[in-house]
Order: sequence, then structure tokens, then C-alpha cells
Amino acid sequence: MPNFRTFDLNLLRVFDQVMAERNLTRAARNLNMTQPSVSNALNRLREALGDKLVSRSGYGVEPTPRALALWPAVSDALRQLESALTPGQFVAAAATNTFVLAMADATAAALMPGLVEIIERDAPGISMRVLPLTTRDPRRLLDEGTVDLAIGFFPAVLADLTAQSQAGTQPAFGHERLYDGEYVCVMRRNHPLSRGPLTLERFCAAHHLLVSCSGRPYGFIDEALAAVGQKRRIVLTVNQFFTAGQVVETSDLLTVLPRHFMKVTGMGPELVARELPFEVPRVHVESLWHHRQAQRSDHAWLRLAVAAAAHKVFGQIG
Repeated sequence: MPNFRTFDLNLLRVFDQVMAERNLTRAARNLNMTQPSVSNALNRLREALGDKLVSRSGYGVEPTPRALALWPAVSDALRQLESALTPGQFVAAAATNTFVLAMADATAAALMPGLVEIIERDAPGISMRVLPLTTRDPRRLLDEGTVDLAIGFFPAVLADLTAQSQAGTQPAFGHERLYDGEYVCVMRRNHPLSRGPLTLERFCAAHHLLVSCSGRPYGFIDEALAAVGQKRRIVLTVNQFFTAGQVVETSDLLTVLPRHFMKVTGMGPELVARELPFEVPRVHVESLWHHRQAQRSDHAWLRLAVAAAAHKVFGQIG
């Protein structure tokens, strides 16, 4: 165990950046240090903690279980110190932050143009990285600090957070409604089902393409069908809405996409949207974040910017 009185707390800043970036070169750049200096600091921390913490993996580093367990506490402490020592210091026009967001490609297509406009106008030094959202429960990504904000449809997560609040437990995550998404059946122009009524029977008899960000071959549309005693034949499952649009455009497969998708991607002329012949609950798209970020002025700016971009496209927030 390290002697806390003699322990160099600067090593924790290095550790935090290495864990955030999973890359020594990028961590060194963020810290305004040389890569050898970062490696030396990491070696000192390894000796103090008795764990190798990270190992080389491809172009970056892979954390050990001890590092993953330690990082949330270290990150929380550093963020709290930062907020206490420099309250209200975030100035968008002078900021050089890099924010990491996770969302599906259809969501990114709607929100990112507005976010880029905000960045170029108000915060020209800020960068954003968008990662694909591959889960309906991104809390682990937020807890580990892999992403700053997750945007998507998280019904099970919100139900769990509500249950925690009702039980008197303070949830570790915050959320905000950005917009309500509506889904429609999409097919190529001149598809046989593009004419005449799209009945439940015709819908279920067709062959379908499912968009599943997690890869699970069953979605909320299938849950809605099961509720009325029906099911559909899924021929293909993909993890991107853009891929679904391209495949459906050149085949007889049907898919279900957000109504806004065709407008924001320009795919409208090649596709036809039909109302679904059964009841599907509206999809509530939320931003989700870890509460350790809640008091940070830079993260507050990020959440406001995302909400503004959503409002510009959908005309509603909350």
C-alpha cells in the first residue's frame, strides 16, 4: 500500500488521462507532457500500487481489472477538485475540450449538423468524437468515463432510475428528454406494398430488415407485434440505419426507421414511408450522463448544446 503522505498526486492526473484516452501519446498531448514522461509517471504509479494498470494493446493500452475499479474514484475526485478550485472557469469561446458522445447513426445525422454549427459559432476550439451506440444500457460506458454523454432510447435504464428514486436512493445518472421519435415502415419506391393498404397481415407476411444497434435479433417492433399475437420474418439484421436505407432501397425487404431519418439524410426520393399497421409506443430519445459530470460547467455547456441542436431539428425539448 502506498504511503499517502508521500504519494505524488500528480500521478493520478496521468492515470486519469491514460484511462480516458487508452493511448499514451494522446494522454501526453492532453497533459502537455512528453510520452516518455507519461510512461515514467505510469511506472511510478505501478510501483506504488503494485499493479501493472495497463498493458499494450494494438495502437493503445488495455486497463487491468484493478485500473478499471480504481478509475471512477480517481476521476470523481479530480473532477470535484477541479470544480472546487476553478468554479465557473469554462468559457466556450476559449475552450479546447474534447467531448465524446455515443449515439446511433440516425441520431447523429439529425443532431450533429446543429452541434457543429454551435461549435463553429460559439466554441471553435472544441472537438467532438461520436462513437456508435451498441447498447440499450450505456451506464457502464458513462461510469468508466468512456463517453461523456449517451443519446438514445433507454426505457429499461429510465425505469430503473425511477425505481431507485422512488425507493429513496439517489441515482448515479441524470437524463433529459431531447425529443420523441416516431417510427414508420420504410420500403423502396415501387415496392408492391407501397400501393394499397398496408395491413398487419401484409406487413407480417413480408420479409424484414431489423436495425439493432446491439446486434440482438429482436427489437421493440417485435415486442409490439408479440403484444398482438404476431411476429415477422427477419431476413437481415444490421447495426446502422444508413445501411438499412441502402439495402431496402435495392431490395424487397421492409424496415422500420425513425420518421426524421429520410429527411435529414436525403434518402427520401428513393424510399417510401408507410404508417405502421399496429400501435407502437413513441420512442423517447434521452441524453444520459453520470452525475459526477453534473456540476462541471463544461459538461453543462455540452448538455445545453445537444438540447439546442435537438430543438432546432425537432422543435421540442422535454
